[in-house]
Amino acid sequence: MLLYTFSLWLASLTLGFANEPASIKVLLVTGYNHPAHPWRDTTLAIQDVLKVDPRFDVRVVEDPAFLESPALANYDVVLLNFADYQRPNPGANARTNVAQVVEAGKGLVVLHFASGAWDEDADYVKVAGRVWKEGTSGHDARGPFRVEVMKIDNPIVKGIEPYDTDDELYYSLVGDQPVEVLATARSKLTGKDEPMVFTFPLGKGRVFHTTLGHDATAIQIPGSAEILRRGCAWAAGQEPAAPPPPPAAPAAAAAPAPAAAPSGS
Repeated sequence: MLLYTFSLWLASLTLGFANEPASIKVLLVTGYNHPAHPWRDTTLAIQDVLKVDPRFDVRVVEDPAFLESPALANYDVVLLNFADYQRPNPGANARTNVAQVVEAGKGLVVLHFASGAWDEDADYVKVAGRVWKEGTSGHDARGPFRVEVMKIDNPIVKGIEPYDTDDELYYSLVGDQPVEVLATARSKLTGKDEPMVFTFPLGKGRVFHTTLGHDATAIQIPGSAEILRRGCAWAAGQEPAAPPPPPAAPAAAAAPAPAAAPSGS
């Protein structure tokens, strides 16, 4: 009888796990950045954005040198939130390891100034698609601008309308490999529509690159947050989850019943 009861319990437990959403293991790599980019704050903001989708399981590593580790292959997505401003980058072996892991079928997310994570490394553009080049690339002053979302059948942006943000608008990133641009914004300095979000395949893997996300406030702008969350799932080879439905409006209070008319005498 005890064995039968245990078997029923084990079966119910297994069914419960089967109904759980698939896990997406994210390695969020940070630890240093340009002084204008508070990486501790942005790391917390990224975690807050991703946890809206319960599939995400995020591990934070505050040492980009970890990118050289073979353990990278244990994650579905590597998210870069660092840049080698005025310090050595993680090195060619780390960059090569990232490329090999993605080419084997994993995902890569490049966020904001991670476009400069391997400054002066000519091969990094093959991994990031577009990179920051000192003396060529730049950005408008931090401030409000409109993000124009492409009307295309791509799960990262499908159903997302153009929206206003308050961020840094990057322009003139360098690179010429084919990418699919998902969102643009008009730079006040160049007068051009600059790519804000784009993707491309790398071997068997996927790269999602967003130039948005200067600080925690910018990352948590609803449109930018939704695109980041969906882009991470897409890079992992998973279907991006639809945003949770808005809370239902409170029901209107029922009107009081009319008072009964007084009876005649």
